[in-house]
Amino acid sequence: MLPWTAVPHADRAMADAVRRTSLGRLVRDDVLGMILRGEIRAGERINEPDVAQRLGVSRVPVREALRELQSSGLVEARKHAGVFVRRLDAAEVRGLYELRALLDGFAGRRAAQLPAPARTALAARLDASIDAMQAAADRGSVPDYYSENLRFHWLMVEATGNAALSESYRHVVQKLHLSRLTNLSQDLGMPASIAEHRRIAAAQRAGDAALCERLLAGHVRDAHRRLAGDPPNPQETHP
Repeated sequence: MLPWTAVPHADRAMADAVRRTSLGRLVRDDVLGMILRGEIRAGERINEPDVAQRLGVSRVPVREALRELQSSGLVEARKHAGVFVRRLDAAEVRGLYELRALLDGFAGRRAAQLPAPARTALAARLDASIDAMQAAADRGSVPDYYSENLRFHWLMVEATGNAALSESYRHVVQKLHLSRLTNLSQDLGMPASIAEHRRIAAAQRAGDAALCERLLAGHVRDAHRRLAGDPPNPQETHP
């Protein structure tokens, strides 16, 4: 499961509440993992009895898990039909990328403002991530590249230590992942994307917060353009 899928436990006072909620979380994480791995595809129905039987639980925690996934926007309940993995339309994907550009930009600014020792340590991890992206591109593995690309961005989000940012970012990327699963076999400009990541990492290492923010926001907008097949905007330049 991807690193942003875990959701922290809330405090619980009663032992039976702990057991019930933890079981629901176990089911949620299992179903979420199947969705994010593409084992249950967008538009497909989630079979409650099958999930309950496979995990050896009653249908109560399964329903609890599906309600939580519905509140996060990953699944939708259809009257008299059941619960289905959502299909995102182009307008929703565009809106999510616009929001992600803001979140990534903020994370980049904060990552570049870290104290020198922490900033240098993060820079080393970003460089290693770029090397892994390059290796994936060299062997033509788009899924491996995509996974490492997401990890690069998550490293900066995580480095901010901002729990609210991490939670918001997790939800946005999970929903975008639903649309991305349909074209993980396509090379959508890996060389250009890697070059952008190198500039971002250099700005973070140098502690240039404004540049890091601008590069990251532009990088996310460019990623959406490549995905949507739109031409680049000549009014936007990324040094």
